[in-house]
Amino acid sequence: MRVQLAEVLFGEGRTFHYEVPLERESMEVRGERFALVKKSPVVLHIVNTGDQVVKIEGSCEVSAMIPCGRCLKEVETPFSLSFSREVDMKKSEQERIQELDGADLITGTELDVERLISNGLLAQWPMRVLCREDCKGLCSRCGADLNVDPCSCDRQSLDPRMAAISDIFSRFKEE
Repeated sequence: MRVQLAEVLFGEGRTFHYEVPLERESMEVRGERFALVKKSPVVLHIVNTGDQVVKIEGSCEVSAMIPCGRCLKEVETPFSLSFSREVDMKKSEQERIQELDGADLITGTELDVERLISNGLLAQWPMRVLCREDCKGLCSRCGADLNVDPCSCDRQSLDPRMAAISDIFSRFKEE
């Protein structure tokens, strides 16, 4: 969704409020696609602060389905996004991109709201999500979800370099 900034630029002190629906259905992070399941409209407050400088403030609530880092169950992960940026419209498009941390948010006089929200999500994206703190994960041998049922796999997998020490301990137990 794009918001036209031209009207704001025509007069110092002009203020506009927008409620823009978030149309994006998913988010791509590190080559994986994650569904966005809850999306509140993006509330924007845009003000011409003078001398063709536009202040853009806004907020949005979004939830994404991210797999648990241990058991791979989908976890609804909420994000509360809020932003505040000042954009000098006198500057060239390249200068504005550098000023906005390399983000091409404004083309001509149009603000790309989808890209603004995507950048906010990427900044808050967690390194790892857990379905719960005590998640037991998946069995490394059979792949069973250990939160549901314990499997019968032998979990004592010793490092082959430690086999000699294990033999010494087992001899002491036998005596």
